[in-house]
Amino acid sequence: QVQLVESGGGLVQAGGSLRLSCAASGRTVSSAVMAWFRQAPGKEREFVATISWSGGVTRYADAVKGRFTLSKDNSKNTVYLQMNSLKPEDTAVYYCASGYYSGVSRGAYGNWGKGTQVTVSS
Repeated sequence: QVQLVESGGGLVQAGGSLRLSCAASGRTVSSAVMAWFRQAPGKEREFVATISWSGGVTRYADAVKGRFTLSKDNSKNTVYLQMNSLKPEDTAVYYCASGYYSGVSRGAYGNWGKGTQVTVSS
C-alpha cells in the first residue's frame, strides 16, 4: 500500500512562494507517475501538475503554468511543488497523488494523500 504525506502548506501573502513536499512510502516515486491536485471550498478537485516516473516529463494546468514547478528527488522518495507568484485564487487544499499512468483526471491516480492547506491572502 502506497502512503503519501504532504507538507509545506501555510499562509502566505499574494506574490509570495511556498514549496510543498510529498513523501512516499510503500512504493518509490521513481516507478510512479506523481501529481498534485487542489480543491478550493465549494469547488471540484482540479488538476495542478503531473510528473512522469522518470521525472523527464511534466505537465501543468494553464492556471499555474510558469509559476509552479514540479520535481522529484528519487533518493528521498519525495516530490516537490514549488509555487511562486502565488495568487489568492491559489487558495485550496493541495493533494498529492500517485498512479501508473499520466493524466489530468482524478481517475488516473489510485493513491492520495490527506492534503495540505495553502492560503494566499490579498
